[in-house]
Amino acid sequence: MDGNRISRRHFLRTTATTTGSALLSAASYQNVLGASERVRVGLIGIGLIGKRHLLDFMAQPDVEIAAICEVYEPRLQEGLSTSGSRAEGYKDFRKMLDRKDIDAVVVSTPDHWHALLTIVSCAAGKDVYVEKPLTHVVREGRWMIEAAKYYDRVVQVGTQQRSGQHYRRCVELIQSGHIGEIRNARVTAFRNIMPGFTNAVGAQPLAEADWNMWLGPAPYVPFDQHRCLYHFRWFWDYSGGQTTNLLSHDLDIVQWATDSVPRTVMAAGRRYSLKGIGETPDVFEAIFEYPTFLTNWSCREVCAGPNNAWADLEFSGTKGTLAISRSGFEVFPNLLISPEDQIPQFTTTRRDKPAALPPYRTTALRRHGYEQIKDQFQPHVRNFLDCIKSRRPPVSDLESGHKTITSCHLANISMKVGRTLHWNAEKEEIMGDPEASKLLTKTYRPPWDQELKSVLPKPS
Repeated sequence: MDGNRISRRHFLRTTATTTGSALLSAASYQNVLGASERVRVGLIGIGLIGKRHLLDFMAQPDVEIAAICEVYEPRLQEGLSTSGSRAEGYKDFRKMLDRKDIDAVVVSTPDHWHALLTIVSCAAGKDVYVEKPLTHVVREGRWMIEAAKYYDRVVQVGTQQRSGQHYRRCVELIQSGHIGEIRNARVTAFRNIMPGFTNAVGAQPLAEADWNMWLGPAPYVPFDQHRCLYHFRWFWDYSGGQTTNLLSHDLDIVQWATDSVPRTVMAAGRRYSLKGIGETPDVFEAIFEYPTFLTNWSCREVCAGPNNAWADLEFSGTKGTLAISRSGFEVFPNLLISPEDQIPQFTTTRRDKPAALPPYRTTALRRHGYEQIKDQFQPHVRNFLDCIKSRRPPVSDLESGHKTITSCHLANISMKVGRTLHWNAEKEEIMGDPEASKLLTKTYRPPWDQELKSVLPKPS
């Protein structure tokens, strides 16, 4: 071993604790990593999920937090303090992207910024971890895919469930036929926030320049503290409500497990009861028709579900049901009862009543005890970092993320136009509906339209 260098193996051995364990802090480990092994990360957006990502990236031994960009001053200062004050703060992401020493960018902004920030970051030579929902409109997804390919960048979508061990096991069980042929999936999200949000998140107003940056490519409106920070999600200019927020996680698992996308989508929803902040629906129902099964999406913001409804995703097959959430999954097998014995009897006694309980059609399984941060968020970060070094596709690649959020967008479009949509997945077009097709894209506000144009790969 070179006397002027200390190997990682030697460092791990000599820093073992008195009990014999070799626990090592991320900060200590960074000190012995070579410069080529460290990944220098800049974060754009340091709100609720952004701070979570800051903590999870800081926990990795080969990460150095180099920069944080945030237009809301209190959150910027909080992020810098959390990072140990080693990072440099910015309010204009372009200045951060100019730094040649930053290897990767984490995008945790409101949804309307996700596509543009990912594309310009790729053009600046950075790999990107972008939060879900991947896009604000459908067309942005294909732009992102082409940009990542053109600039040869690794992009990880923040659908963290794909890194969960029990979600991978769920996919294996579905694909192996453990619960039979899948004929239905149900995704639900229920809570009661009546009478609606009325208080802004964050008391300090944004200066005009900071507000203008926060709006970015979205249409200009005068500063309104109720439209930004957490509550941006309830305005169409910046997001798609819970259908792009929550549904995107579980629909991603549905499409991963079945390797399919919907061909028709029908949806209905309205803002019936909620007052105050927002305009997105408080009740939403959608049906997605896939080639061999249906998926239902039910969302309520005005009534919580029953206390025993722990699973927000259920797969129904011809042998039983698999229910799953971030804490675990269970398989509930169906009894093997002949069709004739399931005919209701109202005037006669059923003949040949079985003396014993019929057998089950499949095996019951139960796996619980998983934790969202430890078992999904942190492995997702690790996967991204490993892919930066190997240049292999990450577990949540852009193509799968684009297909997932496209399905969510189609539900919102169906709700807005009030009719069923027929989707051509190969051409990425809504068939026979010009009005609905217009909602697949949007116009960026100047100067961001030109910023986008300047970095988009030219059609070949």
